[in-house]
Amino acid sequence: MISSVITGTGSYIPKIKKENKKFLENHFLNSDGTKINGENDVIIEKFKAITGIEERRYAVSEYNTSDLGFFAAQKAIEDAGINPEELDYIILAHNFGDVKTNAIQSDMLPSLATRVKYRLGIQNPNCVAYDILFGCPGWIEGVIQAQAFIKSGIATKVLVIGAETLSRVVDKFDRDSMIYSDGAGACIVEKNDGQDSGILSHASQTFSKDEAYHLFFGNSFNTNEDENVRYIKMHGRKIYEFALNNVPNAMKSALDKSGIPIEQVKKVFIHQANEKMDEAIIKRFYRLYKSVIPEGIMPMSIHKLGNSSVATVPTLLDLVIKGNLENQSVKRGDVIILASVGAGMNINAIVYRY
Repeated sequence: MISSVITGTGSYIPKIKKENKKFLENHFLNSDGTKINGENDVIIEKFKAITGIEERRYAVSEYNTSDLGFFAAQKAIEDAGINPEELDYIILAHNFGDVKTNAIQSDMLPSLATRVKYRLGIQNPNCVAYDILFGCPGWIEGVIQAQAFIKSGIATKVLVIGAETLSRVVDKFDRDSMIYSDGAGACIVEKNDGQDSGILSHASQTFSKDEAYHLFFGNSFNTNEDENVRYIKMHGRKIYEFALNNVPNAMKSALDKSGIPIEQVKKVFIHQANEKMDEAIIKRFYRLYKSVIPEGIMPMSIHKLGNSSVATVPTLLDLVIKGNLENQSVKRGDVIILASVGAGMNINAIVYRY
């Protein structure tokens, strides 16, 4: 039996810390341009209570998304102990390409995956590099595609990266800007015959009938800003309700396909978008099985790292595997779930035996 196994992980956590108190001087506005009622310290405290975010990380000005992806990729390759020339595919998930500091345009030519391949010095033309735009679930979708390539026999080693610099596309007049951060995570997925470990099952969905524009590019809330410049925007309440109604079902679909009972699931790695939302997703997921939520089932990094979109799940996985998240670990044979939700609206989940 052919299995797709994660043989190495790596992440890059930017050096610049931005604590909540550094937003005290921001001039937060409503979507219609009017001032939000309340002082900033109250706004920030409410924000922390909902999201769990205390601080977030930003990339230094000279690094772009592809640079962060390259740094994470180097670590994953080293961890897996492979020759990068043997890679069949490099799949890089992102949302906005390389956005230089203070720039108003995104740069995706050539693809970010190609830029990483160039930085890695890979000369093999049969190593195919491409980007994937799938919102926050992009890295997980890349892993799903890697598995498909391996199962079909057209790949044996795939590098999957999730990288983003959301700090470059936020509207400073929008309080949602406090959610977003920068970072990158990566893994090597390899073919492995006859092992019990690897990807057991997955689920992927796109909801676009009413949900396509829950996340979008829009104008600044400050009507005096350049109307031709766009920023990341979201309908937070709609996303919250959408996630609660659909993510647990997708996770259940993936787990049921695997044939693994929920009692054997040791960890659930959910996209780090909002602490309260992730907690509610877990509650609903376990409720579907009429099961009790095990203590410590859901590792969290959002408190210190914020929401770095496609980078949250691979970064969180790397931190736990490497023993760099307090009171969290995985061991050989553990069954884990990786799940995400984001722009599209897209949802996916993977059941994996470590």
